[in-house]
Amino acid sequence: MSDPKGFTASSEPAHPSHGYPESASLSKQASNDKGSTASHPPPSKPDPTTSHTPRAFDPSARSAEHAAKAGLAASSATSSSELTSLKVKLQAGLRQFPDFPSPGILFEDIMPLFSSHSLHTDLIRALELQIADVFQTSTGEKSDIDVIVGLEARGFLFGPSLALRLGAGFVPVRKQGKLPGSCETEGYEKEYGPDNFQMQSDAIKKGQKVVVVDDIIATGGSAAAAGKLVRKLGGDLLGYVFMMELDFLKGRAKLDAPVHTLFAGQEEGSKKDT
Repeated sequence: MSDPKGFTASSEPAHPSHGYPESASLSKQASNDKGSTASHPPPSKPDPTTSHTPRAFDPSARSAEHAAKAGLAASSATSSSELTSLKVKLQAGLRQFPDFPSPGILFEDIMPLFSSHSLHTDLIRALELQIADVFQTSTGEKSDIDVIVGLEARGFLFGPSLALRLGAGFVPVRKQGKLPGSCETEGYEKEYGPDNFQMQSDAIKKGQKVVVVDDIIATGGSAAAAGKLVRKLGGDLLGYVFMMELDFLKGRAKLDAPVHTLFAGQEEGSKKDT
């Protein structure tokens, strides 16, 4: 991909309703009975302790409604707490290489997140939670996401696994000439000249909900091209999700859909010699 990869990462940090019976049992005693007990009241005078409470005023129904709302809030808070914890763990798993690939650049290496089974699992879970939060959908295979689009090449590292977790399909965006069959093409500018991205023409169906993912957003050119390809094919582009961002390059300004990152972006002072 065209975006530079060297940077310094900033530190971040129901129960069912148990209401009254639907109907009270009324006595079938003859009218010449000489009185009644609480368990056998006459039809003309039903026992108030067993008569049905109108549904609109059923206190147990209201309690169930409040419990459901409270459950949703608690679930959201739990997910938020889990995501925060995962971010801290994942960021600690990154490695830094000074002066790579050229002097003055501090390269942030994401590969340890994939060489460790535990960190790899945590990464996919964190991205799942991030997407559910920012796009207001469910976690797991019941999510509303239809397609995850991954950019060449590092978007291929986690895009397919994330798509499986979300019950979505995975579609790659590749450099021109890498895909067979009929393809749509979109150009973009790299730091050393123009290039083209392609997507197979039948990869996305009209109206499908799509999220574009990649490891880093830098200048934003390649991601913008991917977004345009999604729309050319009739997809509903919900937004972009990146692991990290080079803030000072202002790449998100080129994107016409919401942009979200897992980790905090790089500070201005780290752009030396980029």
